[in-house]
Amino acid sequence: MDNTCKPNNHTDAERSRSVLLKPSQFEKDSRFHGNDSMEDEIINRVAQSKLITFNLEDYYPEGERKVLDIADWLYEGFILREKEFRAHVEAHDWTAYQDAYVALQCSSDAIVPGWAFMLVASKLQPYAKKVVQGSLQDLETALYQPILEQLDVTEFTDKPVIIKGCSHKPVPENAYLMAVARIQEVAKSVMYGEACSSVPLFKRKK
Repeated sequence: MDNTCKPNNHTDAERSRSVLLKPSQFEKDSRFHGNDSMEDEIINRVAQSKLITFNLEDYYPEGERKVLDIADWLYEGFILREKEFRAHVEAHDWTAYQDAYVALQCSSDAIVPGWAFMLVASKLQPYAKKVVQGSLQDLETALYQPILEQLDVTEFTDKPVIIKGCSHKPVPENAYLMAVARIQEVAKSVMYGEACSSVPLFKRKK
């Protein structure tokens, strides 16, 4: 048997190509596959954790919101003349507020006696679902208040809870304050934001 080494007929280019085609250790190791695996790991950890997400948008009362500005019924927008004011009230079409949530306000700096808003509210009562004196923000707060006061918080007992931010509906800021007050009564901890980026607000002492 001839034990002499046979010459390697591969060219330098072919040898270089064969080296390049070998999978590297980086390709074999999933740690170097980019951010996808890391993001999936974070998502899986969140899904498997006991973290509860509380979304105030889920409790948003659906329905039309309307603003009734009584400044248009004042003399020159500033002076309330009772006879003229009552005439405007009687001539107004109150059916337009059927099943609506109404915010009563006066956009001018006029000093309006309390009975004026009460008179308007009494006319709205048969039609509107809710009447509030103030801005639309005040109206939204008034709508959320009874909902959060009656919220069943038993599911949050001894659990970490995150109050979801970045709402797409006009959730008032006061609703977030009311929510954290109710939830922290029973929760283990309370955070604000998203599962991947949150701010700690409360943690129960052991």
